[in-house]
Amino acid sequence: MADPATYRPRTGEIPTEPGVYRFRDEYRRVIYVGKAKNLRSRLNSYFASPRQLMPKTRAMVFTATSVEWTVVGTELEALQLEYTWIKEFNPRFNIMFRDDKSYPYLAVTMGEKYPRAQVMRGERRKDTRYFGPFYPAKAIRETLDTLLRVFPVRTCSAGVFKRAERTGRPCLLGYIDKCSAPCVGRISPEDHKALAAELCSFMSGEGKRFINDLEKQMQAAVADLDYESAARLRDDIAALKKVFERNTVVLSEDTDADIFGMVQDELEASVQVFHVRGGRIRGQRGWVVEKVEDMDTGEMVEHLLQQVYGEASAQDSIPRRVLVPVLPENAEELQVWLHGLRGSKVKISVPQRGDKKSLMETVTRNAEDAMRLHKSRRAGDLTTRSAALSELQEALDLPVPLLRIECYDISHVQGTNVVASMVVAEDGLMKKSDYRRFSITGEAARDDTASMYDVISRRFKHYLADNFDPAAEVPDAEPGAGAPVPGPGTPVADTLTATPKAKFAYPPNLVVVDGGKPQVSAASKALEDLGITDVYVVGLAKRLEEVWVPESDFPVILPRSSQALFLLQRIRDEAHRFAITFHRQKRGKSMTASVLDSVPGLGPAKQKALLKHFGSVRRLKQADAAQLQEVPGIGPSMAAALQAALASTAVDAAPAVNMTTGEIIES
Repeated sequence: MADPATYRPRTGEIPTEPGVYRFRDEYRRVIYVGKAKNLRSRLNSYFASPRQLMPKTRAMVFTATSVEWTVVGTELEALQLEYTWIKEFNPRFNIMFRDDKSYPYLAVTMGEKYPRAQVMRGERRKDTRYFGPFYPAKAIRETLDTLLRVFPVRTCSAGVFKRAERTGRPCLLGYIDKCSAPCVGRISPEDHKALAAELCSFMSGEGKRFINDLEKQMQAAVADLDYESAARLRDDIAALKKVFERNTVVLSEDTDADIFGMVQDELEASVQVFHVRGGRIRGQRGWVVEKVEDMDTGEMVEHLLQQVYGEASAQDSIPRRVLVPVLPENAEELQVWLHGLRGSKVKISVPQRGDKKSLMETVTRNAEDAMRLHKSRRAGDLTTRSAALSELQEALDLPVPLLRIECYDISHVQGTNVVASMVVAEDGLMKKSDYRRFSITGEAARDDTASMYDVISRRFKHYLADNFDPAAEVPDAEPGAGAPVPGPGTPVADTLTATPKAKFAYPPNLVVVDGGKPQVSAASKALEDLGITDVYVVGLAKRLEEVWVPESDFPVILPRSSQALFLLQRIRDEAHRFAITFHRQKRGKSMTASVLDSVPGLGPAKQKALLKHFGSVRRLKQADAAQLQEVPGIGPSMAAALQAALASTAVDAAPAVNMTTGEIIES
């Protein structure tokens, strides 16, 4: 660990203006990003008494080997730049309010000719209305299924929709009246879009209007003695009321707000948020995070809002009101920033009385319960993981603690479609964001030892390149590599346009390979050839679960009840699962046979365009040269080559088949 005194900047060199600072480690990785109204005052606080800092802050200061800063003009610029760099560099010591998964939304694709209602996660798409988030996902799926009685909009995928168009038969939902079946012309595009708009209006809080309209229609049907229609309308009303019952009204119906509750101690903070839309609780989220610095509640709220809303860009994501337990010092700048993201005014406030204050107390109680549950679980888990890591370090007689372990596995079927996986465990926990996978071809694919040598060499060549040049590209990382990092005094406008690219993360303390002595020797030889001596290698053989170390004729035998062995097995099994998944994907693609593959110059994009235009290979064979040239990208020469290739295949030949699953690809 570095001594902070070796890189502490002189006090006179640090400006007193507002700005953003970055701590870097020995590999030039950004490990912490912060902002300050007065850079000199804030940075000096790290170096005055570093051993008296909070545990995680102290670890950060002693891990870093340099500090840089950029001066900005206003606190709003500092807020924007801090968020941009946290998003770009993903610093390991910053507080991260992140979910292990994205939350589901009800999405209606109003930009399509026939809008589709579906439960969707991930990035938002243009011309799509979103409602939520909802938690758990089962709740919104049940809600959508109930609403289809009254608003029978399309929910099927594009493939199912096109197949129904070709065959003239709707899917099951069309037969049970939970879809208006636009695929077979039962409803016009205009009427279907109007139906989807009504669904959006209902989800936007206009439920009472629809219920009142249906009740009037039911009364009219009863007056006309049309009891069948009245019974159907009665069931529709019951369905809409059931949806309403699932979301209790907590505030006035015109209220859209996110209500945050927070509790914290010296080391951790627990946060809960209720998403209120149309006066009803539509969803709930929560985080428990480790604190880096001794922040008050206002500063924690600032970081929370910055990260929760930083990825949001739609009006449905950022509400008009954000209720927090304590107002941050720079609340005005935060409101301006959120205004820019939402496109309209956003108000941050602290509820003082009434229903909003009562709901805030409820959210805070949820945060307290989450903190207690987290601590009770973490106590046992942390003890077990620490014991396993210590036991493994002692059993292998390693001089360094095992903070990061990487495990590699090779997967193939009789030497075909050879792939490898790399999984990562930090502090005994799997870190999926650092997983990598490799395709192996050529001479390296001849056997497992050659493949292992190739994979280890490729991974650690990137480590050496990064260590030599922080901006070096990493072709095997998914996605690619990093961009140059701005230094002190760089204009803010330049820093906001940098596009980050992923790299391999920090080098491991221990490399685990799936296999015995041959695989261990191959991995050790790869590191030796690269001149790397500070990374240790072991292998875990499946047959007797022996742990093999380099240059030893006998394995290390861990007790069957050993926590260290359980840890190695979990990591090895995860590497095997990840490798098998990638191998199956690759094998499935390679074993998908099609007559179009034999046409010279016809790539996947043009094959897809042809099949989309004609519908099947059979119809493609029946097309003449002029019809083939109607497809974008198909010229006279390609059309002639295509006809020649298809003519050599009988018209009644078997369709393309996925040899892995037996599925027919074209009809």
